[in-house]
Order: sequence, then C-alpha cells, then structure tokens
Amino acid sequence: MTTNVLMRKRITQLFLIMGAFLLFLIGRLAWIQFVNGDKLSTEALENRMDDIKVPAKRGTIYDRNGKELVISISSDTVYAIPPEIKKPAETAKKLAEILGLKYEDIYKKITKRSNFVYIQRKVDPEISKKIKKLELPGIDIVEESQRSYPNGNLASHVLGFVGIDNYGLNGIEVTMEKELAGVPGRILIEKDSLGREIPQALHQYKPPQPGNSLVLTIDETIQYFVERELDNIVETYNPKSATIIVMEPKTGGILAMGNRPDFNPNKYGEYPQTSWRNPAIWLNYEPGSTFKVITAAAALEEGVVKPESRFYDPGYAVVSGERIKCWRYPRAHGSQSFEEVAQNSCNPGFIQVGLDLGRERFYKYIKAFGFGQKTGIPLVGEAKGIVIPEKQVKNINLATISIGQSISVTPIQLITAISAVANDGVLMKPQLVKEIRDSQGHLVRKIEPEPVRQVISRSTARQLAGILEKVVSQGTGKNAYMEEYPAAGKTGTAQKAGKGGYSSGKYIASFAGFAPVENPQVAILVVIDEPQGGTYYGGQIAAPVFKNVARDVLRYLNVRPRVSKTELEEKEKRKEVIVPDLINMPLTEAQDILRKAGLASNLEGSGQWVLNQQPKGGAKVLEKTPVILYVGPEAKSVPEGTEVTVPDLTGLTMREAGKLLGALGLKMNPEGSGVAASQKIEPGTKVKAGTTVKVIFLPPAPEPFP
Repeated sequence: MTTNVLMRKRITQLFLIMGAFLLFLIGRLAWIQFVNGDKLSTEALENRMDDIKVPAKRGTIYDRNGKELVISISSDTVYAIPPEIKKPAETAKKLAEILGLKYEDIYKKITKRSNFVYIQRKVDPEISKKIKKLELPGIDIVEESQRSYPNGNLASHVLGFVGIDNYGLNGIEVTMEKELAGVPGRILIEKDSLGREIPQALHQYKPPQPGNSLVLTIDETIQYFVERELDNIVETYNPKSATIIVMEPKTGGILAMGNRPDFNPNKYGEYPQTSWRNPAIWLNYEPGSTFKVITAAAALEEGVVKPESRFYDPGYAVVSGERIKCWRYPRAHGSQSFEEVAQNSCNPGFIQVGLDLGRERFYKYIKAFGFGQKTGIPLVGEAKGIVIPEKQVKNINLATISIGQSISVTPIQLITAISAVANDGVLMKPQLVKEIRDSQGHLVRKIEPEPVRQVISRSTARQLAGILEKVVSQGTGKNAYMEEYPAAGKTGTAQKAGKGGYSSGKYIASFAGFAPVENPQVAILVVIDEPQGGTYYGGQIAAPVFKNVARDVLRYLNVRPRVSKTELEEKEKRKEVIVPDLINMPLTEAQDILRKAGLASNLEGSGQWVLNQQPKGGAKVLEKTPVILYVGPEAKSVPEGTEVTVPDLTGLTMREAGKLLGALGLKMNPEGSGVAASQKIEPGTKVKAGTTVKVIFLPPAPEPFP
C-alpha cells in the first residue's frame, strides 16, 4: 500500500515537471513567434540576402542659359557572384583577355568567400558587349552613370568633381550632393548560410532614381572670357596664383569665377591636391589700396569727409611715433581734396580719414560689409578672413587698416563689398544656384537673390561711385579706362606679410571695380599673387585685365555704350600724345604748345596765366583731346612785407618753382636737382613777401601705380 502511494506521488511529480517544461516551451515558442517573430524574420532575411547599392544617375549642371556644364553618361560595370561561378579558372582567363586585367587578380576576386564583388567599374560599351556574349555563369553587368565635364578645366573650382562611387568630393558637386545624387538602386542576391547558390534563388535589380539638376548663375561665355585672361596672366607674369571673379551687383549672382592653377575634373587624380583648392574663397590676403573703397564709404556715410574736404600730404604720416610712407615717397602729393586723395591713392589722406572715423565707427562698417565672416557662398572651404578684434585695435592699427594693411580678406568678400557700393549700398549674399529642376526638367525650386543688409545709403553709394569713376578716368586706375563704358574702381598693390614683417619682392596686385557707373551691370575683381618679372603694381597689370574682361562682358550682355561704334573707330585712329606741363605759363604760350602737340584747350576762369590744368602734365591721351586750363591774372611784383600765401611747389622744376615764387615776391633756396619733392614752409602758410623758401629737389622717378 505504501509502495503504491509512493509510486503515485513520484508519477505525479514527473507529470508536473513535464507539464511545467511543456508550458515553458509553449511560452518560449509564443515569445519567439509573436513577440520577436518580425525581428528574427528580418535578421534571417538579411543573413541570406546581399543588398548592393547601385549609385543613381546624378543631375545635370547647367549654366544660366541652359548650356550643359556637367553631365552624367551611362557606363557599364562588370561584377561577379562567386557562388554561381562554375569554372573560376576558365572564367578568370576569359575576363582577363577582354578586360586587359591580370588573370591572378580576377581569379582571386571571383573565388572569394563573398556573394558580390566588382570586377571592373565603368568599362567601355564595346567591352561590356563582348562579356555579355560569353554568358558566363556568375558574371553580370549593371549600368551605372559616370560624371563627365565636357569643357575640361572650365570653372573647375566652381563645379568640383565626384569620386568613383559618384559622391561629390569638391565644389558644387559636394555642397549640392543631396539634390544631385538621387536615390541609389539595389542589387538583391539570395544565398545559403555558407554563401552557396540556392536553387531558384532571388536575384533582383531595383533601378536607381536620377537626381535633380541645377541651373547656376555662371555664364559659360563670361567664364571663357575670364579663363582667357587668366591664361594671359600666367603666360605674362607667371604668378603663384591668379583669381578673377565677375559678379552681378543687383543679385549677387556669380557670372564667372576662375583661378590659376586649376585642374581638369575628368582627371582630377592626375593633379596635385593643392590645385583643387579654390583661392577665390579661401585665400586670405591683405587687400592694399582696394580696401580704401571701404574706408571712403564709411567716412562719407558718417559725414567725416566730403569730396571737397582738403588734405595735405607731405609724403608720409606719423601715427603713434611710427612713420607710414605714401607709395609716392619721397615725392609728396601736397595739398589736395579728398576726391584727389582717392584719385592719387594717397596713404596719408586715407590714414587721416581712418583716424577721424575712430575704432567704433570704422569697425561698424568693416563688419557691415562682411569682413571677418563667411559670405555663405555654397562652396566648401570658405575662409573668414582675419580682422584684429575691435577691443585690441590701437591707432596704429586703424591707420594701417584704412590703407588695406593689418587686415586680411578673401576675394569673394571683397567683390561682394564692391558690389554693395555698385548696388546703391545694398549687400547681397553671393549666389551660385538659380534653380533646381527634376530629371524631366520641371522646376522644383527657384532660389531668389538674398539681400543681407543696407550698408550705406544710396546717396553715399552714388557719391562714392563718382569718386571711383575719376580714379579710373584721371587717377591711378587709368589703365582700366574704357571710353564706351565709364567704369569705377580702385587699384591695389600689397606687399605680402612674412616672418617678422613684410616679404621683400613678394606682392599681390589687384583691381576691383564695376561698370557702367550710371547703371552697374558687372563688378569685377582681379587678384594676381606674386607676379614675376619686376612688374607688380595693380594699376599696371591688374587694371588692364579688368578692362579686357569688362569690355567683352558688357558687349556680350548688349549693354549700350556711351559712345557709338563710329565714334570709337574714329578715336582708335587717333594717335596717343603726352600732355605737356603748362602750369605757370602765359596762356598764349600754353595754347600754342597744345596746338603743336595736337591737343585742344578749354578755359576755366579769366586771365592770362595758367594756374592749373587737367589732365596733368605727362598724362597720355588721344590727339584732339581737350585739356582744361584753369587761368587767372598773372601775379605782379609784390612789395616786400606784404602778406602772401606760400604755394604748393611739389612736382615743379627748379625754373618753374623759382618763377612762381618770384611772381609772389618770395625767394627760393634750392637744394638738389630735378623736381620739387618737398619744401620747408608748408603750402597755405601765410608769410611776408621777401621770405626765402627752402625747396628740396630730387631726380624724377617713374611714377608707380598703387
């Protein structure tokens, strides 16, 4: 009895244990099936499926007129599915013969423990046809797209390039990657756990969706103008680098942007990586006298100066114990209006303006014009420039910044600021992309021009444009002068900074301007870094480039010239003559000299004595050009003791200086020979007749262009 009860208990315990275990199995099965079922199913699918991405066809890049700058062409890629290959040795041999590759390399690839390998990408269509005819098991061909740049090096820094996988690596190709790339396709291949072929296996190809296309602000024709001039610069001056940017002031649209050195995006790997960088957006350089446009804009807007304000240049300025020379030193500009200060690019005049502005007001405009910050142009690698923190600025810094030293800018910053002056004081964000369109050509999004801020008033901008026009027509920018299209601009020659100061013999020559003055259509910046051959002044080598580009661009844009074609042809037939120096001559004698030189004369004032002239002596003009003579009554003998005003003798010969002083009753104590470089009694000083004025004469030197 006892034994039976014990047996029943043991049997019951066994059933309970088995029941509990069975319940556990049911619970575990339910957990796997209903809770983790989807996850495990996905993992199982992933474990037996290979998913290979196929890059999509990238969108086309057009210029503003719809001309193709970048296209995608179809190319074939040969790939292998190793588990499906029946005879690897024979297959490798046949592929090696057709593709021109090593047998060992192909055999190694197709015998790998893998479900997918590339044999060769982007092969010639004729080669892919031969491979298809062989119908090799495990070998297949898929269509990919290959980027092509039909114009070679044209606008290479703007366009950029893509890598082997069709991902953007440089230029607009990388910044607009999301729009251009499209949606990749897929190759799906089913396998077993050992990577072997499965009967009736799944092998699918999902085609990619092409990317959107871009319409740029770049104009292919204008870009060609720029590239032509860059090639001429390289051939003539062999610089370290050169940059030209053409911008539309009203919109901020970049019509052209070119650099040397450059590269061919189709073969970018054959060029040094340093040539891939875009100097137009990353080069930090001291702008020199081109920055005087910013100084003048701030001073005019703040009412610190007027065009007629008077300045005196002794050839240098002393600030905080430091002597800063004018580019013309030891010759001085003497007494001049602010308008003439700009025409002559006079350093002491601009230094005085900068100091009068003061740190707070000057920096307000430096920041407002966009210096010390990125412009936001859609290209990689843009630099901010280098601006001394406002709190650390001293008077000596203000003085040097006002003439374009102690501050570094980028070319894109400077052309954007110059365009703001041309655009009635409104600063625009640089624009490269106008429209985004889908693969069928339908408009996806239009990108409107983006105003940033009103930097200076319209009246100040127009006033400054008038001053800059005279810089081109009468001042240091004469080599940029165009008879048919009046231009405004400023030259720049900056010595490059090095260790412990400025580097001897290393300069950056530049010219920045816009045209036509009355209705600016283009703003152009030319920057030439370290030109060789001994000529490095911006007015000599950069200004003519500006003229060549501006003239061709304005004609191409059908901008109406100020003078007719017939008038231009007549003027082109006229010879170029040198204007004689007529100051302090009797009027009849001066007019006779002009007639013999083939020049006309216009009179301002009354009298028989030439007090001043325009253009100045030494200027080159076309024959029959009128020379304005400012005349007045000839000075008579002045009784000794009478108060008279000391004149400005700068630039006069010893004979001319003596004649002028004698007419005023003053005596001269000359020292040296040549032309008057300085005088001990400053112009404008009231003295008594009979006073002796010591005048320093120096040999005349060729006048450089700042």
